[in-house]
Parts: sequence; C-alpha cells; structure tokens
Amino acid sequence: MRGLLDIFCSFLKIGAFTFGGGYAMIPIIQHEVIVRRRWLDDATFGDLLTLAQAAPGPISLNTAVFVGYKQRGYWGALAAIMGVVLPSFLIILLVAIFFAGMRDNAWVDAAFRGMRPAVVALIVAPIVGLARGMHWTLIGVAAATSLVVWYFGISPVWLLMVAAVVGLLWAAYRGRRVER
Repeated sequence: MRGLLDIFCSFLKIGAFTFGGGYAMIPIIQHEVIVRRRWLDDATFGDLLTLAQAAPGPISLNTAVFVGYKQRGYWGALAAIMGVVLPSFLIILLVAIFFAGMRDNAWVDAAFRGMRPAVVALIVAPIVGLARGMHWTLIGVAAATSLVVWYFGISPVWLLMVAAVVGLLWAAYRGRRVER
C-alpha cells in the first residue's frame, strides 16, 4: 500500500505545481521518477515518454499511467492518474465556481503573460534532455520533422507511424531482432 501512496503523492505534487499543460510537466515528472524516486533510468523514461507521445490523450497523463503501471501494475497506473488529475480538476472546479468573472481582469492577464516564458522553458528542457546522446543526423531529422508539422500542418500521428515503419525496416535491414 505504501508504494501506491508514494505514486499518488508524487503525481499529486506534480499535478498541483505544474503550470502550462502536459509538456511543461515532463521535466518535473522526469526529475521525480529518475532523480528523486529512482523508479526509472533515463533510457526507460525516454521509452515511456515516446510511448506516451504516440498514445492518444494528454502526454502528462499518459506518462503518469505508464510510470505508475511500470511501478505497481494497474493499481499503480490508477494511483498515478488520480494524483496527476485531481489538482487540475479541483482548480478548474474552483475557477468555474468563483473566478469566472475574472477572465478579463488585467492583473490575471498580466500574470499569465508573465508565466508564458517559463512555460516555454519547461517545454524546451525535456527536448534538450532527450536530444543528449543522439547522433547529429537524428537531431536533424527531429528538427526537420518539427518543421514539417509546423509549416505544412501534417498530423504528427502520420509522422509517428512512418517513423515506426522506418525504424522496423532499419532494424530488419541491420539484422537486429526487434524485442517484444
């Protein structure tokens, strides 16, 4: 039971103190599960993050599910989901009840404009961390893919499917066995 409570509390803290959406949560989740808790190593976290990105739904929620499942199975996944979702749910509920009339408030608008650069930094930080150790050609492919998504508006889902097929073909060409 202690392990489930640890998972719940860790993701409750992550959900409560992260602003800026799912991508802004990634460096905080990464620090919590790799550095602080030592639940995962860098490579495993990178694999889970890739899977979370490819799965439908918010990346922060998917990452929480995969980390929780990796630690304690289905109950761990449920504990992580509850922890990461509960703060947002409560905050949105309070905003809907008490602060709906404040959306045009200049002070609230100024606070959100002030937070915007920090949110961008929280999104860029895991990208830089994941790029460490990658060959420069893969970084170039990642940059080109980002530009294709941004400039041409192509869905990342299609690019992920193409990348998976290319990865499988490359592994087959190199004679490596793809692990299950």
